[in-house]
Amino acid sequence: MLAASCGGSDAPADSAATPATPSSNAETQMLAEGKGIGEVKAVELKTPLEAERVSRGESIYKMKCSACHKLDGTRVVGPGWKDVTKNRKPEWIMNMVTNVDVMLEKDDEAQKLLELCLTRMPNQNVSIGDARDVLEFMRHNDGEK
Repeated sequence: MLAASCGGSDAPADSAATPATPSSNAETQMLAEGKGIGEVKAVELKTPLEAERVSRGESIYKMKCSACHKLDGTRVVGPGWKDVTKNRKPEWIMNMVTNVDVMLEKDDEAQKLLELCLTRMPNQNVSIGDARDVLEFMRHNDGEK
């Protein structure tokens, strides 16, 4: 049900499942708002979808994500992407993609996904811009126009 969780690492699965305390009031606020932790504080979504972003996001998905995440609800290594944009805030999705290690350490929802998948998502070094393109592709995958 998530955007990106699970992948590969040598760390034990339960090492990130222990809740950690946010290190600042800003982190506490973002967690409370369901935005995760990271650089992405707000995302402006446009309708209709931005076709160029969708195309770039699809290319990034094929290169960095498709080995572990399917576009339907099927879980492979990571969860399937069906309806992820309907179940997660855009900021959470982008922070999970760009700040995966901290998210797995401090975000309850990311930790639940780790428990489900039993494998840590690797840090793919995705830029904020590329994460925004992947988010637009996810919105397209979820049927937004």
